[in-house]
Amino acid sequence: MVGKERDRKAGPPNPADSQPLIKRLGWMVLIWTCSIVALGIVSYGLRLVMTAAGLKS
Repeated sequence: MVGKERDRKAGPPNPADSQPLIKRLGWMVLIWTCSIVALGIVSYGLRLVMTAAGLKS
């Protein structure tokens, strides 16, 4: 009885738990890589703007 009550209170099952570990890690790596690429694009854009404004290092 106690186990059934605990299962009922736990809420709906998490669909991510049924996915293979390699697939979840792959998504994490993909999202991390995209964030690094986006950061590089933004920094390159800022560098272009600063160079156009006459600020060179």
